[in-house]
Amino acid sequence: MKQFFQFDELGTNYRREIIGGLTTFLSMAYILFVNPITLALVSVPDFPDKLRIDQGAVFTATALASAAGCILMGLIARYPIAIAPGMGLNAFFAFSVVLGMGIKWEAALSGVFVSGLIFVALSLTGFREKKIINAIPAELKLAVGAGIGLFITFVGLQGSGIIANNDNTLVSIGNIHSGPVLLTVFGIVVTVILMVLRVNSGVFIGMLVTAIAGMIFGLIPVPSQIVGSIPSLSPTFGQALIHLPEIFSIQMLIVILTFLFVGFFDTAGTLVAVATQAGLMKNNELPRAGRALLADSSSIVVGSILGTSTTTSYVESSSGVAAGARSGFAAVVTGFFLLAGDVLLTAFIHCYT
Repeated sequence: MKQFFQFDELGTNYRREIIGGLTTFLSMAYILFVNPITLALVSVPDFPDKLRIDQGAVFTATALASAAGCILMGLIARYPIAIAPGMGLNAFFAFSVVLGMGIKWEAALSGVFVSGLIFVALSLTGFREKKIINAIPAELKLAVGAGIGLFITFVGLQGSGIIANNDNTLVSIGNIHSGPVLLTVFGIVVTVILMVLRVNSGVFIGMLVTAIAGMIFGLIPVPSQIVGSIPSLSPTFGQALIHLPEIFSIQMLIVILTFLFVGFFDTAGTLVAVATQAGLMKNNELPRAGRALLADSSSIVVGSILGTSTTTSYVESSSGVAAGARSGFAAVVTGFFLLAGDVLLTAFIHCYT
């Protein structure tokens, strides 16, 4: 197995890969809760319940599709890059397609399915690899990495409350005396100290210490149980195939092309940025890019059949790389944690929904 994942060549080991894979999982686990809430339009109370996608089914579909994508990425492309339903793409699915255009969620899933098939075809022909990925200038690839880093930082600062929305200046300082802000600052300080001291798995340890502190002070809900029942997939499974006849319209063509192009460039940017951070680029080119794109596009097809929006390579993989991940073994580890999360994290659902 070490030889298959090129541990010696990459200067890594099982411990670093497992810690890296777990760190990536912890960084992206929020999608298991956010994606069902987004697709079910929970924030729109006036939306008819009979037109909502089943939240529990989406939770299970999200976990299974993400796990499948991660394992495919790890085994086929051998990169430490996770795959899950993309933020932004799920919002477009819910708010623009279902709520705005009035398209049924079943038909929207059919649109995701078709866009995934087109992705697969482009990946098999090598068009995306030769014409897009390897054509991006080295300077732009570095800029993409920096931009993604700034984006993740902004999302984290916003989610923690350190910064807040302001109608006049767009962004302003939040309530710096609130519990979540103080916990975030504590976590950042702990993590930075560990990284400065070059402690192995400093990012992961910082996340763990912060989570424990949050539970102690009541800022993070403690689950009432460890294992929860898995929601059924039956409300969403196969609906993308059943409603394929509904895609033949100009409106659905626009939806499919939007899913296609947004996912197209989202994946390209993330692959390049994370691979650059991990030192996996060679001569300004991404080795096995075609395999990575095939894993990504295949997960879109699988996810749509299960019942979730477009999946894509995840920028949160950079946290796993920072923790030491360098090979596809880390992605496989992330995939197995996502499978476990389908069982274990259901215990947290009642805390957040």
